[in-house]
Amino acid sequence: MQTTISINPTTEKEIASYNRISIKETENKIVIANKTYQSWKKTSFKERAILMHKLADILETNKEKYAQIATEEMGKIITQSVKEIEKCALVCRYYADNAEKLLANETIKTEASKSYVTYQPLGAVLAIMPWNFPFYQVIRFAAPALMAGNTTVLKHASNVQGCAFAIEEAFNKAGFTKGCFTNLNVTSDNIEPIIENKNIVAVTLTGSEPAGRSVAKIAGKNLKKTVLELGGSDAYIILEDVDLEKATDLATFGRLQNNGQTCIAAKRFIVLEEVYDSFLELFIKKMKKAKMGIPTDKDTYYGPMARIDLRDEIHQQVEKTIKQGGKLLLGGKIPERKGAYYPATILADLKPGMTAFDEELFGPVASVIKAKDENEAIELANNSTFGLGSGVITSDKNRGEKIALQLEAGNSFVNKLVASDPRMPFGGIKNSGYGRELSGYGIKEFVNTKSIWVD
Repeated sequence: MQTTISINPTTEKEIASYNRISIKETENKIVIANKTYQSWKKTSFKERAILMHKLADILETNKEKYAQIATEEMGKIITQSVKEIEKCALVCRYYADNAEKLLANETIKTEASKSYVTYQPLGAVLAIMPWNFPFYQVIRFAAPALMAGNTTVLKHASNVQGCAFAIEEAFNKAGFTKGCFTNLNVTSDNIEPIIENKNIVAVTLTGSEPAGRSVAKIAGKNLKKTVLELGGSDAYIILEDVDLEKATDLATFGRLQNNGQTCIAAKRFIVLEEVYDSFLELFIKKMKKAKMGIPTDKDTYYGPMARIDLRDEIHQQVEKTIKQGGKLLLGGKIPERKGAYYPATILADLKPGMTAFDEELFGPVASVIKAKDENEAIELANNSTFGLGSGVITSDKNRGEKIALQLEAGNSFVNKLVASDPRMPFGGIKNSGYGRELSGYGIKEFVNTKSIWVD
């Protein structure tokens, strides 16, 4: 029997091993998910909401336990792991309280005696989820999908199977019927037959661009709906009127949050030339001061990356950028210590065509770019194949909003780091994917938007 092993990225020691399930077991679980859907879709919003509130309570009551699993498996500092679980509970409660309203029938005035739009569930939806927010990414898919009347099937990242099984256990404890939420511990090689399975009606993926293209190809061949939330290389424009202390505080946290492994993290800082040198001086000071350490230590600002191979990959991107003419101002050296650690790193004097400008840097590495004026800053921000998040830092909110409207991204925030919120739609454009999660837009991705006409 095949197993998957969870390795602690801090100690490089094995945490646990989990048995992979066979193709036959996978098929049986999907059959159960579809069978459960036949009854689950007939339940009322009130019945679903009761269970969703129970799930929120379980997550909140056990947040320290769940946070510990996440920290051990992927290296997130413990305080951020706790906040991740709290956010999961928030999403559950939001959809428990709002799903019925979000999916209410919409009357359309026509010459018919009655005409309206209704939103009906589709069936068992497959979610392929990443390791960087091992609880939240799953819950922000599952909560709206289940409240809409669908059932959910999870293929989680191999290195966070402890989290995957913990989530499944939480759903079971909350009283959800077997088959409402199903964890499949399978390899990526099994993805294609799972998508092709007649009992899977749609797919959502959060992950890399190559993974997104592969899943979209398979789903497209089988005419199945997909929602893709892929990588990002978020640009933050720093205008000349900023409070540099606040701007660099935001930049430091934005680049080191979740150990630099966030799709919507601030990655490219495009700074107007009037404050470029001053911004860099203060940014270097704060990034240098941020303590890299054991994720459970209270004074640790950021911990190790999730895996050694990911650490090595980002180091190669840094070295390649330097060879291309980028300037290394801080970090850039693999530390001589156990664990998948990589230091806070700053690359400057970057231009389009350089690795750190063009590619997503999924780790604690900041790219700093100089712009001569506002127009060039917008042009540089939009000079990317990605379009997930973006931001503007300025003392003039109106000016910031005007710039935000010009940025090519699914999310543009002024004077705040991009973050997902259950009340707002979340997703990207370009190579960052398509479709939306969260809010009313997200819950309607996996429903049949059905027109009813009574003559």
